[in-house]
Amino acid sequence: MNYKELGNSGMNVSVIGFGCWAAGNDWTGTNDEKSIRAMREAIKCGINFFDVAPVYGFGHAEKVLGKALGQQRKDVFIATKCGLRWDDEKNIKRNLTRESILEEIEISLSRLNTDYVDLYQIHWPDPNTPLKETMTTLAELKEQGKIRNIGVSNFSIPLLEEASKYVEVVSNQVLFNMIERNADSYHGLPLTYRTESEILPYCEENNIGVIPYSPLCQGLLTDGFSMEKVERGDMRCANPQLRGKKLKNNLKFAEELSNIAARSKKPMVQLVMHWLISQKAITTIIASSISEKEVRENVATLDWTPDTELLAEVDQLIKRCCE
Repeated sequence: MNYKELGNSGMNVSVIGFGCWAAGNDWTGTNDEKSIRAMREAIKCGINFFDVAPVYGFGHAEKVLGKALGQQRKDVFIATKCGLRWDDEKNIKRNLTRESILEEIEISLSRLNTDYVDLYQIHWPDPNTPLKETMTTLAELKEQGKIRNIGVSNFSIPLLEEASKYVEVVSNQVLFNMIERNADSYHGLPLTYRTESEILPYCEENNIGVIPYSPLCQGLLTDGFSMEKVERGDMRCANPQLRGKKLKNNLKFAEELSNIAARSKKPMVQLVMHWLISQKAITTIIASSISEKEVRENVATLDWTPDTELLAEVDQLIKRCCE
């Protein structure tokens, strides 16, 4: 496994991390037993960065991660989030008030069975709460030792600059994959930033780690993906990239990408991982894995290096199909 420092955090995180959304059992083919086995296999393979959020499975993913880590908690970095709350009907709203954050951290610590979080991230900006209130509350939690580093997610450059007036922000988690490089929305939610053209160069210049979410376009950029295997109620059914004309075009792109990978006798997912790793600003790739086999396949990415001609061919394909 290879490791990189996440911004100025002092945390050397595995370049291939573990995304825990699927552990909330919001995705087809998952259950607690499979998720725990996959998480423990990840640790065996050298993965030390686990990204989760309270809203994944409405608290369930955090509980599963806490159970999976057990005595190995000290050997890994846990990144969770705050700012998305829900009611009894599971209606989600943004809330980054001081009161809500102080409540959320205690609930997350309990679910995760730990007394500190290595990286605490704002999940989405809250336009109804002054950013100063949010960031100073996070700074207080850091002083108390309940969180060790502060990160954000879905922040534009102006928001990053404002947040950095109050605390040191070590990372920004943003939507980025081969298909969605400068997307203007995610699951219908508008994005106020463009990752490739704005966030990557800014974060590289300012030593802020970039954590791309949906790096595999929620599984589409893997061999054998089919929406026919995705059951009703799976959160991915709400992704516009996985429906209608967009899905048809994206599957054509994935097929051509798979053919390129096949010439190297490698799985498509490993070629995708290498393309992401080649982006200098990216620190860790939090791909969701629902089995031990998927974990091992992801980690095996680092067993080989594609030549520059191969990566150039991939770039040409992206420009031709995903502009």
